[in-house]
Amino acid sequence: MKKIFVDTNIIVDLIADRKPFSKFAIDLFNKAESKQIKLFASSHSIATTYYVLKKFVSEKGLRETLYSLCDLITIVAMDDTALKKGLLSKHKDFEDALQIICASSIDKLDCIVTRNIKDFKDSGVPVLSPDELYKN
Repeated sequence: MKKIFVDTNIIVDLIADRKPFSKFAIDLFNKAESKQIKLFASSHSIATTYYVLKKFVSEKGLRETLYSLCDLITIVAMDDTALKKGLLSKHKDFEDALQIICASSIDKLDCIVTRNIKDFKDSGVPVLSPDELYKN
């Protein structure tokens, strides 16, 4: 079974139904629901998704949706070691550094899926855009 780490933007695409990107996110989460793939995300992604969408989605609905998604995603906890590694990282974007560190902690991870490929190029893990993953 493929192990896929999803970046925050994929989760936001799904919940906010950001077209045309949401079709890939929907497919990804449908495959996770049917146990065709295993999804991972950082705890930071859940918090960031909440922060980004709380102005656009009802509080109760957003919390319920994120809670339900936690059944489809294995959450990789952000701890002090990961934060310190992120702060010392050479990656330009701190948040992306945190994502890379969390993804790198997953044994036999197949890829990171993000719409922000340029900031993940030196991650040490294969990085695919949603449409590239969809083609595979």
